[in-house]
Amino acid sequence: MNSRLIERSPPTSTDEIEPQHGIDLDRLARYLASNVSQLGALKKVRKFKGGQSNPTFWLDCENQSAVLRRKPPGVLLKSAHAVEREFQVIQALAGSAVPVAQAFALCEDSDVIGSPFYVMGFVEGRIFWDPALEEISPSERAAYFTEMARVLAAIHEVNVLEVGLSQFGRAGNYFSRQIARWTEQYRLSELNPNADMDRLIGWLPVNVPAGDDEACLVHGDFRIDNLIFHPTEPRILAVVDWELATLGHPLGDLSYACLTWRLPRMGPIKGLLGLDLSARQLPTEEAFKAEYCRQRQRDLPDSWHFYIAFNLFRLGAIAQGVAKRASVGQASSKQADQVGAMVPIIAKAAVQLIP
Repeated sequence: MNSRLIERSPPTSTDEIEPQHGIDLDRLARYLASNVSQLGALKKVRKFKGGQSNPTFWLDCENQSAVLRRKPPGVLLKSAHAVEREFQVIQALAGSAVPVAQAFALCEDSDVIGSPFYVMGFVEGRIFWDPALEEISPSERAAYFTEMARVLAAIHEVNVLEVGLSQFGRAGNYFSRQIARWTEQYRLSELNPNADMDRLIGWLPVNVPAGDDEACLVHGDFRIDNLIFHPTEPRILAVVDWELATLGHPLGDLSYACLTWRLPRMGPIKGLLGLDLSARQLPTEEAFKAEYCRQRQRDLPDSWHFYIAFNLFRLGAIAQGVAKRASVGQASSKQADQVGAMVPIIAKAAVQLIP
């Protein structure tokens, strides 16, 4: 969460490498030559613009392009920026029904570029940074959300034992553990008191719905700008940004994806709240949920408001982490201050769901 829960700039746009993300290109080139020789000689490295969590870089190599994801330098919150887990899951999902980039190599030696990193294939396709899908013909927009629901269902149908992810997380008590984790992360990042976040911290743990023991692979940050679509078709070629993946409750993932319809179009957040969905031929939250349920042949519980409130709280905690890193000069994006300013808005939306 990873804090890439907030809008990022397109990866087709790259920056010169900033001083805090400096990479020893000679050391990196030697590592690639020894461990990912099929890429060919390293010619150029550029940082993708935006991104709040793990700095991501485009590698221009002699034979093909690749992508490098690294932990940010400096002191980090416990369990945050888990590039090792990202690599593990995309490697495990290769050849499955879930489309992912090719996993090339994981380097846990901080001496190479200053922090652990992994290298994966560069997937040519389209990333949509705004769920309003202005670039797409209105008559085609619903198909992209149908594809999103299909792939999210496919993630939740993965047999974790068969792909080697049965130990990828603890099964059971997912929401209880997540609430405790994000409460701790929020408290460690807190810069100013927030009564709404405090209320959520008190309400969520005692209102977890029955069925918290259900478990499957969850992405943790499933939204449209973490998907690479085919250049011309409503078909997903790769799901990216698996930093928050674990074994968890599928309704946590589904309700997080549904925040698209709950969030405003303010500052760095690009939600659909307030738009005339019918006029734009965009599906409703209900239609998206119905398609997911059709794919998985399941129904949703009456406690849907809990799952939305939980994910708004989680998003607020993540945004607070972005603000904290900005305050000590560790944020990966120049938008970090704007992201931190969204915490009160997100928290207020969550408490309004409390009966």
